[in-house]
Formats: sequence, structure tokens, C-alpha cells
Amino acid sequence: MHQVVLLNDDYTPMEFVVVVIQEFFAKDLESATQIMLKIHLDGRGVCGVYSKDVAATKVDQVLDAAAKAGHPLKCISEPVDF
Repeated sequence: MHQVVLLNDDYTPMEFVVVVIQEFFAKDLESATQIMLKIHLDGRGVCGVYSKDVAATKVDQVLDAAAKAGHPLKCISEPVDF
């Protein structure tokens, strides 16, 4: 399993991050806002845990949406240590 992680930057609006989390990770507004605040405060936040292929697709979707919106938002996938 792989976790999809969003990384903090000083340019992407918080509102955009919340929308991305809602759209691509099916979180409600409250959950998305909590994840966004964790990203903002800790520098990174886990948005979900998926199979390797699904996680890679989620990363691609987020990066594509950020690029289209002109934001430098970074998203990565990494193995989960159980």
C-alpha cells in the first residue's frame, strides 16, 4: 500500500488545497480543511492510502490540476510502513 502525501509550499492557496482534497480524495469540507491545516503546519499531510497504481494515478491527477491552475503544489506517493 502507498500513501498519497501533499507537501506544503508558500504559494498555493489554502482554498485550492481544500478543493483538491475534496475532489480527488472524496473528503468532506471539514476533513479536507483539517488535512490542509496539517499540511500547512507540518509541511506535509496524508490524503489517503491506496494500492501503488491507484496512488500513482492520484498523484498524477493532483499534479495535473495544480499545473492547470498555475499552482506549484507538490504531491508524492510513498510506501506505507505497517
